Amino acid sequence: MKLVDLTRLLEPIDISEFPEQLRPLYRIICPEVEYIGHAKGAKIMGEIFGCSEEHLPDGEGWAEENLSISTHLGTHVDAPWHYGSKTSNKPALTVEQIPLSDLFLDGVVLDLSHLCMSAAGIEIKHLEEALRAIDYQIKPRDAVLIKTGHDQFHLTDPRRYAYPGMLAASAVWLAEQGALVLGTDALGFDRPFPAMIEAWKRSGDKSHIWDGHYALRNYQCYVVQQLSNLEALPASGFKVSFFPLKLAGASAAPARVVAFLED
Repeated sequence: MKLVDLTRLLEPIDISEFPEQLRPLYRIICPEVEYIGHAKGAKIMGEIFGCSEEHLPDGEGWAEENLSISTHLGTHVDAPWHYGSKTSNKPALTVEQIPLSDLFLDGVVLDLSHLCMSAAGIEIKHLEEALRAIDYQIKPRDAVLIKTGHDQFHLTDPRRYAYPGMLAASAVWLAEQGALVLGTDALGFDRPFPAMIEAWKRSGDKSHIWDGHYALRNYQCYVVQQLSNLEALPASGFKVSFFPLKLAGASAAPARVVAFLED
């Protein structure tokens, strides 16, 4: 069995390194981390144990970190509660209510990297073409992972934010094919915010507002964003797990996503 990590690395980046137009997204891109090193850890342990540094190996205490993060930071699982208080006519699930059996699934990778840097809407025809290319038909309870190639760009690179995103009709089409998890290596599931905003202001059509997510309000599906390393996977024939932090009442939670490949 080979394990493939599909999780984006979380690391602090100075906000001054972000282009100004990207800074509003900082809170869902980078964690705030307070690193407590071994020296400070020794002082903390001294207060707890009533000891001094000479009582500790090499004078070192423990290391620890304090985090401030959004539940939508990095690789994360969106619960249905994120896109509405109800799924059809039932209360929407929050992240800790998602059954684990819904998060360990057969996976399929659809290569849409030809849309990289387009900021375009992913249409049903794009999904059908990608499925034909690998001779695969989505079955109930599949995890469909969209490979855009945008994880190759650094987080401070504006190109990373010009990803293709799901349109309402495409999201519904995947859900009606039976997909249970809809994943992407892009930073967002929908089109980039500037693309949606432009379409909404130009047309006055409210259906352009966050349409990929809102389309799932009638489906028990889970969106997973900011995946990484999808190029390391075959098109199909693998299992994948999406296990988020168990946060009470949360709309999402960061997750360690891992694919399982048979040798």
